[in-house]
Amino acid sequence: MLESWPELLPGERRILGVMQANPGITQRDLGQRLDLPQQTLSRYIADLIAGGWLRGGEWISSGRRGHPSQSLAVVPERMFSLGVSIMADAVAVMLVDLAGNQRAYRRYRLGVMSRKAVLDATEAGLEELTREAGIAAAQIPGIGIAVTGFLSPRHTFNTPRSLDEWADVAIEPIFAAHFGRDCWADNDANTAAVGEALVGVGRWARHFAYLSLGIGFGGGIIADGVLLRGRHGNAGEFGAMLHPGFHLSPSLELLRQTMAQHGAGFPNVGAMLENFDADAPGVAEWIAKVADSLSYVCAGCMAILDPDAIVLGGRTPRTLAERIIPHIAFPDNRRRGRGREAPPVVPAEASGDLPALGAALLPLQMRVFGGERR
Repeated sequence: MLESWPELLPGERRILGVMQANPGITQRDLGQRLDLPQQTLSRYIADLIAGGWLRGGEWISSGRRGHPSQSLAVVPERMFSLGVSIMADAVAVMLVDLAGNQRAYRRYRLGVMSRKAVLDATEAGLEELTREAGIAAAQIPGIGIAVTGFLSPRHTFNTPRSLDEWADVAIEPIFAAHFGRDCWADNDANTAAVGEALVGVGRWARHFAYLSLGIGFGGGIIADGVLLRGRHGNAGEFGAMLHPGFHLSPSLELLRQTMAQHGAGFPNVGAMLENFDADAPGVAEWIAKVADSLSYVCAGCMAILDPDAIVLGGRTPRTLAERIIPHIAFPDNRRRGRGREAPPVVPAEASGDLPALGAALLPLQMRVFGGERR
């Protein structure tokens, strides 16, 4: 029988949300962060431990007067979730546990990105990943889906041409009918930002702009730890800031084309990223081409969002992000010898396939950790 979603109280979901992002936090620090009376917090924690959601760890002294406080952690194997990333040229499937740990992963390159091909690949992934992780498929009550393309008012997707069969259709019911599970679909940059918020930069930055580089260029915005969606779910579409007559899109597809001009030919972005070499011919030229575009977008993020950080993510290899960052410049608007403090631009910290990771975390965020989709 398929595992059902838990009936958690709002306070319990808040506790689990903080615990997931801060493993090992003590009960005392948890109470201070949530501004809950210790008696109420203790009752919640006791119920969560009894329900198998939390486990207690070592007792830690704060160095102040009073009794030591016990560290707490989410029980990873309490629940699992599946994430599916539908790209222009491939499908990725990831299995994660409640703590956000990747348990298994597969990536399938498909000649045709039809509905049948994508659903068949996902079904194969579900079977292979559960077998590898040693769990039953029934332990996965929900599926998150990341889709390349921007959202329409009807919560459908305007996808690249290779995904014509997924354009302007309600994707969630298609997956729900096929797999018999609750499903949530979102733009792949949004899901990557969610993943980064839960298990990456979001562990130390409550507000950040997530720049997603892939075949195209987009992003997502995390405000006070929650995805900022906007009217139609397209907040953070940073590529729309760039006028094609003035700025080149800092996409990895442009990088692939630039490297091809230097003799390094790859059939697609996925092939280019396998064993990527940030010192390969053409990389420096691409950085020179897109530095102004990235600087323009980052300056806009600083001015409009005032974030704790700006994250270079998506399918960007860390070695490439580290080479780009020194070339990103902010305006120097000094007054009385001082200018506005620019946010740090940093590589994504969540490892692996971030859109698939964020997609896998989406059901858990919706039903366990709190935060309805905004």
